[in-house]
Amino acid sequence: MPADPPSPPALRASDAERDRVIDLLRVAVADGRLDPVEFDERLDAALTARTIDALAPLVTDLVAVPGGDGALTLPFAGTPAELLTIKERHGSVRRDGRWTLPHRLALRTVWCDVMLDLTSAVRGAAELVIELRVNGGNVELVLAPGMVVDANELSVRHSTVAISRDAGDDTPETLQVHLAGRIRHGRLETRWQEPRR
Repeated sequence: MPADPPSPPALRASDAERDRVIDLLRVAVADGRLDPVEFDERLDAALTARTIDALAPLVTDLVAVPGGDGALTLPFAGTPAELLTIKERHGSVRRDGRWTLPHRLALRTVWCDVMLDLTSAVRGAAELVIELRVNGGNVELVLAPGMVVDANELSVRHSTVAISRDAGDDTPETLQVHLAGRIRHGRLETRWQEPRR
């Protein structure tokens, strides 16, 4: 009786595939699909995974994986754009619901009210850079627990800026929001979504 042919070796996981799984786990803990203990366990497993077969169980209850070619398919709504530019004069801008965050968002407004709600946005990376050139008006960022704001590169003149570092809870960090550029004669503030109980 002939011996069974040897099974093909398991596909090795790349650093990029490990990073994509980690990003997905961060999104899942931020929106309440994983608790912090589960997140820590899966994060440790993802960091040490050597094969696709070791990565796949970490996200099978969160997304459909893997594809027929062995590549991990994660539920990001398309590939995030490198740059999204929002321009408006004397009006209002509102982004909320399920929208895909770019790597960089350029906000170019003159005397506008702007509301950017990131709580349900689809994140393709662990960092979002918002480059502001704001002259007058209000900018409000609505953030989920686990998001951290850094405004060290923001230049402010004749304006009010009210930013707290985080939501004040123990949610693991899932997204760094870097604010850069300048705001003149305006107001910028953050508002935190209440953590899920």
